[in-house]
Amino acid sequence: MAPIKIGIIGGTGMADPKILKNQTEKKVDTLFGLPSDSLLIGEIEGVPCVVLARHGRKHTIMPSNVNYRANIWALKEEGCTHIIATTATGSLQEAIKPGDIVVLDSFIDRTLKREQTFYDGKPGHPKGICHLSVEPSFCEETRKAIIESAKKIGMDVHTEGTVVVIEGPRFSTKAESMVYKSWGGHVITMTPVPEVILAKEAGICYASIALVTDYDVWRSTGETVNAHEVIKTFHANIDKVKSLILASVKTVAEKDWDQTIKQLKESVQSSVIGADVECSAGK
Repeated sequence: MAPIKIGIIGGTGMADPKILKNQTEKKVDTLFGLPSDSLLIGEIEGVPCVVLARHGRKHTIMPSNVNYRANIWALKEEGCTHIIATTATGSLQEAIKPGDIVVLDSFIDRTLKREQTFYDGKPGHPKGICHLSVEPSFCEETRKAIIESAKKIGMDVHTEGTVVVIEGPRFSTKAESMVYKSWGGHVITMTPVPEVILAKEAGICYASIALVTDYDVWRSTGETVNAHEVIKTFHANIDKVKSLILASVKTVAEKDWDQTIKQLKESVQSSVIGADVECSAGK
């Protein structure tokens, strides 16, 4: 089996030295500019891992200003074969409660301003145009590994979930929230797109653990979403997320990923047209 390295993208609590052993910090630059923060490189359960704070470790970068391309490219250049991302989400369904965890399997993109490809035709960037298939959106084998890990540690999770990704930084109106609910969205947040798309272009197995912090604004009763409550609920449940990440890293490391990674890279290669060089994901 080829060696694996797991990138972890998240926010508060993910840089905890109790998670990442033998931690070192590495500042990097990329073809697409600077990532959100330095890379924290170390090990979890003996598995090489790289932690990156999506919004910066002081949470100073708003969702639309995150340099998603630089973040994913930095993890690719560091040799990451997998990414496990975390995201705080609002629930669009009564049965999905604050404090619950959803292992996402699809998305509805409502963003407007974000670069969603490395293949933009600019000098020095990957050549060609990548007409990428994003179904399945998230790496199914990595999702299964996370779900398996949750069972191992006795944690109940929602094994499927469509996330509606909005531009932000504002939250939705009630009318918008009702529309997203009617579309079949399960949760709503601001960051998985374009992260999931770029990871796929880079040939990296990507899955996302969504922590539910609120009921958004579609309900007629209860408190509506606000930043204070989101942060409060996130902090109250961060240990649950960390436990699942620790278990998932171990489970991922136990599996043979050669065929999965090979198929992913071949899929990306076949999606690039108009290029006279090999797709970067296949290198």
